[in-house]
Amino acid sequence: MENYLQQLNEAQHKAVINTEGPSLVIAGAGSGKTRVLTYRIAYLLEKGIAPWSVLALTFTNKAAREMKNRIGQIVGQETASKLWMGTFHSVFAKILRIESEKLGYPSSFSIYDTADSKSLINSILKEMGLNKEKAYRPGTVLGRISAAKNDLIIPAVYARDPQRTSADAAARLFRMPEIYQRYMRECRKAGAMDFDDLLLNTNILFRDNPDVLEKYQTRFQYILVDEYQDTNFSQYLITRKLAEKHKNICVVGDDAQSIYSFRGAKIENILNFRNDYQGYQLFKLEQNYRSTQNIVNAANSIIAHNDKQIKKEVYSQNEEGQKINMFQAQSEVDEGFIVINDINDTRLRNQCQYQDFAILYRTNAQSRIFEEALRKKNMPYKIYGGLSFYQRKEIKDLLAYLRITVNPRDSEALKRVINYPARGIGKTTMEKIENLANQNNLSLWEVITNPALPNTGFNSGTLKKLSSFARLISGFMSQAPNMSAFDLTNEIATQSGIMKELHQEKSQENQTRIENLEELFNAIREFSDERQESGENNSLVDFLEEVSLLTDQDNDKPDDLNKVTLMTIHAAKGLEFKNVYIVGVEEGLFPSSMASATEPGIEEERRLFYVALTRAEERVTLTCARNRYKYGELTFARPSRFLGEINQEYLNIPAESRSFAPTGKETGSFAKKKRFNLKDDSAQEKKKFNFSGKTLQNNDSPSRFNSLAPGEQSQIQPGVIIEHERFGQGKVLHLEGVAPNIKATVFFKNAGQKQLLLKFAKLKIIT
Repeated sequence: MENYLQQLNEAQHKAVINTEGPSLVIAGAGSGKTRVLTYRIAYLLEKGIAPWSVLALTFTNKAAREMKNRIGQIVGQETASKLWMGTFHSVFAKILRIESEKLGYPSSFSIYDTADSKSLINSILKEMGLNKEKAYRPGTVLGRISAAKNDLIIPAVYARDPQRTSADAAARLFRMPEIYQRYMRECRKAGAMDFDDLLLNTNILFRDNPDVLEKYQTRFQYILVDEYQDTNFSQYLITRKLAEKHKNICVVGDDAQSIYSFRGAKIENILNFRNDYQGYQLFKLEQNYRSTQNIVNAANSIIAHNDKQIKKEVYSQNEEGQKINMFQAQSEVDEGFIVINDINDTRLRNQCQYQDFAILYRTNAQSRIFEEALRKKNMPYKIYGGLSFYQRKEIKDLLAYLRITVNPRDSEALKRVINYPARGIGKTTMEKIENLANQNNLSLWEVITNPALPNTGFNSGTLKKLSSFARLISGFMSQAPNMSAFDLTNEIATQSGIMKELHQEKSQENQTRIENLEELFNAIREFSDERQESGENNSLVDFLEEVSLLTDQDNDKPDDLNKVTLMTIHAAKGLEFKNVYIVGVEEGLFPSSMASATEPGIEEERRLFYVALTRAEERVTLTCARNRYKYGELTFARPSRFLGEINQEYLNIPAESRSFAPTGKETGSFAKKKRFNLKDDSAQEKKKFNFSGKTLQNNDSPSRFNSLAPGEQSQIQPGVIIEHERFGQGKVLHLEGVAPNIKATVFFKNAGQKQLLLKFAKLKIIT
């Protein structure tokens, strides 16, 4: 790729060629940060820097692959392949395998995914007699362990940490220190690490082995970190240690897009970069190439309300574009119909594809309404972030066989397949094996292959079954060194009985499972071929590591089919769509009720709203509902404060929704007063919320609709305009039946034609 530097604007060019010393690149949404990071690495290589002395850390394997490919187009694929480039977890897993002996782990250690970790925790809770206590949910326990690891808190320190132990006591999790200790002990016994261990153990490796730290400090002359605002304390400390010798560290990110504090990300890492690295250079990428001017300006007006930020002036030289549309629906059902009808109309009017549309929401639970509306319109859609290919049962079953072949100490994998396909090793037998393992500090594999096993109380039939399973796995282990990953997987799928099991029942479900396994074989073949071509390791251990470290964006491809995309805003980060619908923009939902209690929480929610807006290239629509069901009760919904913080100059508000729209004059005071009717008549008015000319007290019933009394039913005639609490406004087409069982056929603008029994329908007569 010739003259690649000429493709850069002035700010990008400076960020690429100034490679010495610490650098902070603040990259606004759509400003070409990936291009800058890619070209900066290519520029280093063209200057003669050895590729193996460059460490580039990303947050997805997809980003690393794309960057490495683009670098290869400039400097050659062979040179690019020698870069140390990948996600934090994949790069440091590589280092941990090299240095595993220093930590007492096998080089073929397993990497537990979330399901494995929860399964192990569930076993521990059961052993401790805590599995029936509601406070001790595996997901809750794992979340606390993960948070501790990200803060580099090991079990011994956890037990002495007053802040953590008091928080555990408040949540009635009094035995968390013991659970954490047992969890770590069981992982080590199984020769396994979870995701967080890959970072925790890298820190421990560098702390306890100065010679190892010095080796990698010397090797990595240049360190580059993508999405630095998303780093946690553990990641921050590793990169800081590695950069101490050469101090050539370049971090790229956007503090305005720091939205992962719930995963341990610390915005302070990017805000305090100037304090950590004296004499740093600051580069600001402020031109947005993705979105129209209106979208960029609206996003700027919203993020300006945050105090904790590195100031920048993002701008766009694209066309001015449409103003942002705002709609207030009667209910969440009405909201669903409004959004889907608008997608259909826009698609037909502008000759768009379904894949040009994305519906973004704050919580996964909101997807149901939009799924139902899409199905009723027979429109194709995909929920992004659904079940990953590698989380499907048949895939996890075969992967478990592969895992114990390379690491027989992997107890979670062994438990998964010791009786699949069924070989008569039941629950009681497994409980005995687990008890023996715990009593003797052994792995499950060490128990079932122990010469003393016949003396432990198992009957001859059970011993025969356990011996048969052990021989099966031992056979796979002996074949592994002499077979390719693909051939070995094929052998395991056949000899284990998995394929026979699936072929026995000719159901569509089993056929799909067989096809999925065939796709796994394809994945292994592609992996082996690609690694072989690039001269990289292509063993079964390497394949299992790559699968274990896939991120959400690596697993899901929102643009692989022509479908409307539904996804949370968190999942949308890094993606872009021509048309974006941000739905449920209401207090308690967005911002979420949990975040609203603190100023840092509100600021992160505002950054999340900024991220949502800047996913759009051409068109944004914001929607909220007047009423929304919560826990089965119809509640009054208040428009989000964020709607009042957007400069009205960039908004298009239909007349029927103007009751919640801000004015330019009031925008500044809106956030401070946290008021939603945007009027300042009196102190009493601050306790009211205004919708369509109707003012409700906070404690009023949320619904303005009632079932019609017999006398009122006579007012319903063909041609009358009514309003329904869920479907919005509609026109009565005709009536049938006699009182009190009169049924009305009504055409609703958003919901289409419905039949309503008047004595039960909650309606309001408009005209």
